[in-house]
Amino acid sequence: MNLTFIYNVSGGTILLFALIYFVLWVYCLVDIIRSDFRDPNMKLIWIVVLLLGQGVGPLIYLILGRGTKRSANA
Repeated sequence: MNLTFIYNVSGGTILLFALIYFVLWVYCLVDIIRSDFRDPNMKLIWIVVLLLGQGVGPLIYLILGRGTKRSANA
């Protein structure tokens, strides 16, 4: 397996991606904590997904999490 493209990525680029991921992760965590969900257990489930989902946890929450929130009209 040839992974020479990894050697061409500078440390600054990796640091930038890590910073963006961290900001996205914190945003999702704060949004989960502050949100009201239809099912009371969904808050805990989303936190577990965020913690154990490693790289894709925040993306899964941003894509699927909106449908599990309680609407503002309820």
